[in-house]
Amino acid sequence: MKIGVLAVQGAFLEHRAALDMLGIPSVEIRLPGQLEDLDGLIIPGGESTTIGKLCVDYGLLDPLREFSRQKAVWGTCAGAIFLSKQAHREQPLLGMMDTEIDRNAFGRQVDSFEADLYVNGLEDEQRPFRAVFIRAPLIAAVGESVQTLARIESWNDRPGGIVAARQGQLLSTVFHPELTDDTRFHQYFIRMIEETTF
Repeated sequence: MKIGVLAVQGAFLEHRAALDMLGIPSVEIRLPGQLEDLDGLIIPGGESTTIGKLCVDYGLLDPLREFSRQKAVWGTCAGAIFLSKQAHREQPLLGMMDTEIDRNAFGRQVDSFEADLYVNGLEDEQRPFRAVFIRAPLIAAVGESVQTLARIESWNDRPGGIVAARQGQLLSTVFHPELTDDTRFHQYFIRMIEETTF
């Protein structure tokens, strides 16, 4: 198994470190040809508008869309925005996951926080996952084909809602699993790849 991590901008090194902990080879992806022999792809957190513009510049938008029709793709934070169909702002999106995103739903960088989540499908799902939210978006709405994996209650007068979702081979989390020592989300994604590819 080989997993790519989109490396045009954002927290790609942290995802690679998490995969290293699990003994899974990973490569940094910046050009369309690098997608060819991958089994799955992670789109990291960062700045979604910048990620989108750089993907346009590097000719990655259509190759990424084609890849995500066949292989497992996981978007975290900005990656979840980039993967969505609607972000209520003019910016390049893959538009592959039937999710509507409320950008910066929890406020600015100074409003970042951590919270315990109970996540459907994680190994030992009765044990909470400590999620790191940094200038986080929220999944405001999902289509009928999208499964909600985790929700959060309202936080500091901000509305609660969906924070993790899956649509077939596509996974979306608005927080940063790569910034914790808990690798269960990466393990979950590896199982998705096995379901899709092997």
